[in-house]
Amino acid sequence: MDRKWLTLVVVCISTFMLLLDVTIVTVALPDIERDLGASFTQLQWITDAYALTLASLLLTAGSLADRFGRRLVFAIGLTIFTAGSALCGAATSAEMLVGSRAAQGVGGAMLFATSLAILAANFSGRDRGIAFGVWGAVTGIATALGPILGGALTTGISWRGIFYVNLPFGVLALAMTFFFMRESKAPHARRIDWAGMITFTVGLFALVFGFTEAGEHSWTDTKVLWCFGIAAVLLIAFGIIEWRIREPMFDLSLFRVPTFVGGSIAAFCMNGSAFAMMMYLVLYLQNQLGLTALQAGLRLLVFSGATMVVATIAGRLTEKIPTRWMIGPGLILVGAGLMLMAGLDADSSWTHLIPGFLVAGVGAGLVNPPLASTAVGVVTVDKSGMASGINNTFRQVGIAVGIAVYGTLFSSAIVDGLRSRLEGPAADVVDPAAVAGAVNAGQQSTVIDHLPAAYRGEIGDAVGSSFADSLNDLFLISGAVAVVGGIAAMALIRRKDFVAIS
Repeated sequence: MDRKWLTLVVVCISTFMLLLDVTIVTVALPDIERDLGASFTQLQWITDAYALTLASLLLTAGSLADRFGRRLVFAIGLTIFTAGSALCGAATSAEMLVGSRAAQGVGGAMLFATSLAILAANFSGRDRGIAFGVWGAVTGIATALGPILGGALTTGISWRGIFYVNLPFGVLALAMTFFFMRESKAPHARRIDWAGMITFTVGLFALVFGFTEAGEHSWTDTKVLWCFGIAAVLLIAFGIIEWRIREPMFDLSLFRVPTFVGGSIAAFCMNGSAFAMMMYLVLYLQNQLGLTALQAGLRLLVFSGATMVVATIAGRLTEKIPTRWMIGPGLILVGAGLMLMAGLDADSSWTHLIPGFLVAGVGAGLVNPPLASTAVGVVTVDKSGMASGINNTFRQVGIAVGIAVYGTLFSSAIVDGLRSRLEGPAADVVDPAAVAGAVNAGQQSTVIDHLPAAYRGEIGDAVGSSFADSLNDLFLISGAVAVVGGIAAMALIRRKDFVAIS
């Protein structure tokens, strides 16, 4: 087999692992919460720590790869990711797991930032379209399979198995990297933009940390306001630095290309809608309906199975159907599917979600393959590392911000729902904010069991109804996010902007 196709295999194995770890952890969160005694905020950070470090370091990793060699950075990233997975599996506290997830994100950023650039350097013409289509299909399949594989491993082994499974594949991919992948660098690599790297990384971290803390405390909390203030200052400074520096790591002129803007918006909205909602769907299936991790994963297979089938077909069609007519309608279908899931009540079963799962799954399958090629298709090969880094940054910022914002809205809606439903003596024996915290952590049954027997039924019904109403709000909001992304993609993505396809 030609070395370039073996290179595609290595890149796809690595991409599969790092994207699998975005969603595979979701169905294990209740088990992690019980085993490590994690709070709801810590559960958010177990997901966000990975997505945030991944997003914050993609641009820096892309710059390093263009300058020092894409294979070198890819191999270092694979090593760090595999080691981080081992530490996650061995975690003895929630804090250790969050830190280890951040380490995974560092390695993941180096892998993700170099993946498309490596493919762009190794493939041209029709073969490049095939390679990007395969890579895009793998991204959809990996994200889709996360919940079912996570459920199977969590139930069959333990939640630690979802991290240990990366070890043999990481070692295999690392060996194949050294044997089959050729080195490539940008002909005129940019200098390392240290000022841009620091302002962007710290600014983005402060932004997402502020969103997460707002859900735990309030939007007017002093710490939250400081986070948003620091984020605003640093991200504005980042923009000024990138505008004035001779060799920026984030070429702002790319935003003059409508297709690049459309692809970036689509990337943010895709991950900020369906994939950010996965955490809350799992909370509903496991904590509200009482399903096991495997049972929840099997039910999410309705969504992920549709995504996988359609992504495989869409990967073959990327060269025949204009990108805008796959990404735009795909995102609109994702939005429609999320909105179809709304309408839950305290007595609903999981089957209420099936139509929405199918529609959203088809939409997600249409979006992922062409979205992969959109990022690097509008730039020359020497800028492919930067372009793919920016696009993937939008993907991970979307999921990190989505989880944080939805967490804030979810908690607030539960508190409001309990206050409106509980009256008289029942309202005096519970603190709605404390019950909302217990619901978020999957401990509502424990709290209810410790209440006076006369009020357990009324309060339990109020909790169930408030949970359903809160989730309905999130379905509508996340659905709207996806629809906005679809409209932007159809309006902005143009065939004539694709300049790097030969």
